[in-house]
Amino acid sequence: MNPQEQQVSKAQDTMSEKTVAHSSGDLEKQDTPQPHELQRKLKSRHLQFVAIGGTVGTGVFIASGTSIATAGPVGALLAYAFVGTLVYSVMLSLAEMATYIPISGAFTRYAARFVDPSLGFSMGWIYWFSWSITYALELTAAGLIVQWWNSDLSIAIFITIFWIPLTAINFMPVDLFGEFELWFSMIKVIAIVGFWIFSICMNAGAGQQGYIGFRYWKSPGAFAPYIVENNDSLAKFVGFWAVLIQAGFAFQGTELVGVGAGESANPRKTMPSAIRKTFWSIFTLFIGTIFFIGILVPYDNESLTLGDTNASSSPLVIAAQLAGVKVLPDIINAVLLTVVLSAASSNVYSGSRILVGLAEERCAPRFFTRATHRGVPYIAVAFTSAFGLLAFMNLSDNGGQVFNWFLNIIGVAGFIAWSCICICHLSFMRALKAQNISRDTLPFVSWGGPYLAWYGLTFCAIITLTQGFTAFAPWDTQSFFISYISLILFFILYAGHKVFTRSKFIKPVEADLVSGKFEDVPSETWEESQRSWWKKMLNAVW
Repeated sequence: MNPQEQQVSKAQDTMSEKTVAHSSGDLEKQDTPQPHELQRKLKSRHLQFVAIGGTVGTGVFIASGTSIATAGPVGALLAYAFVGTLVYSVMLSLAEMATYIPISGAFTRYAARFVDPSLGFSMGWIYWFSWSITYALELTAAGLIVQWWNSDLSIAIFITIFWIPLTAINFMPVDLFGEFELWFSMIKVIAIVGFWIFSICMNAGAGQQGYIGFRYWKSPGAFAPYIVENNDSLAKFVGFWAVLIQAGFAFQGTELVGVGAGESANPRKTMPSAIRKTFWSIFTLFIGTIFFIGILVPYDNESLTLGDTNASSSPLVIAAQLAGVKVLPDIINAVLLTVVLSAASSNVYSGSRILVGLAEERCAPRFFTRATHRGVPYIAVAFTSAFGLLAFMNLSDNGGQVFNWFLNIIGVAGFIAWSCICICHLSFMRALKAQNISRDTLPFVSWGGPYLAWYGLTFCAIITLTQGFTAFAPWDTQSFFISYISLILFFILYAGHKVFTRSKFIKPVEADLVSGKFEDVPSETWEESQRSWWKKMLNAVW
């Protein structure tokens, strides 16, 4: 037996011991109820709408207007479609790992298990920080949306009013939280589909502009020049590239379906379906909305670049105003409020589960794993929701400047997370090969394999490194740090953990492919499937 075979044999013996221990632990759990851990109650539809709730927000209802103003209707459409292909590669990579080892924290724990503990630490903490800060952002946006009706009211009132119930919702049992997110997210889906129907009617000539067709693609044009002068083709390409980070921010959250892997019922069946449906739902909603905005609103419309967070900057409202429909702005503003609140509740859920995953990998204090007898990690929820109070920083000028710096971490953090997911998938496949486990035995197999993972990793890394190109021509130190603060923080966390713990890269033959591996469970009984939602709510109250 050569040294490599001995190493593989030793690793398999170790895995066998872990499997026995894992199985013994499962038997103990069956004999003795474990009240203080996450519970597998999320179904495919819950996972799907939690991700939609966290993804479909101000990025499509408001920021899409800035994207069209920067790159033009076709430039923005191509940018969103291109980022969509990157997200698709990331989601397939995530699906292959999450169906085989569905654990809380998902991809942050895969990084520590398959690649390097320091990578799991830095990736997990910056990802958690991005969602906790996004919670504060959504609370601020909710206050600004209400101020659209009455500007005399202080934004602090609404930050407090919304923070309390949204935090309380996250203390509900996970199946009830999933139902809440499902119905709350349905509002924004219905609103977007309604806008599509409205757009078709207005484009066909129902509005005061008459028949539009593709008029605005001809004048002012399909592509908008950006920054560069005296070179029209390069200026249009720069506009397209500048929108990629905005599109990345809009798509950020699609991967949240993997965060709930540790709480999904029978993940081998629910996870592949949830991941596929989530991606295609979000991709269709984004591409369809960008297309219809692009044919109704010219990219040189000044209202697209106002920068407000309420209905006045929403391209949906601008399209209605151009068509002569006066009542729609109030309706859109009300929808925007539900959009923001739905996204905010998803932020707390995702952030708290990332904390649980970090704690279980010993990258955070162990008390974050504590849960109620209904499986709610109450300490992680409370800690994450507390960061929503950073929204009060907007009440002072200096605090608002610091808060804006925090917000710059959010956009790039998504690309960092996607890059790390692809790295985890490549390491996962390498570990499978080293331990003589065929990918054909997996419950879900990514059709693109390593090639699709390399595609996602390459372009996510390129966008992350080049997204702050405007700081270089001419050089602007402040713009440089604003653009790259998240990347700098990521490397500081990685280097700090590496120096402090002296962690080593995981060898493929020693990667843990057993702990957390989930086998199929029996389907729920007819009585359980017929149990109504209000009975679950009553049971939770008692």
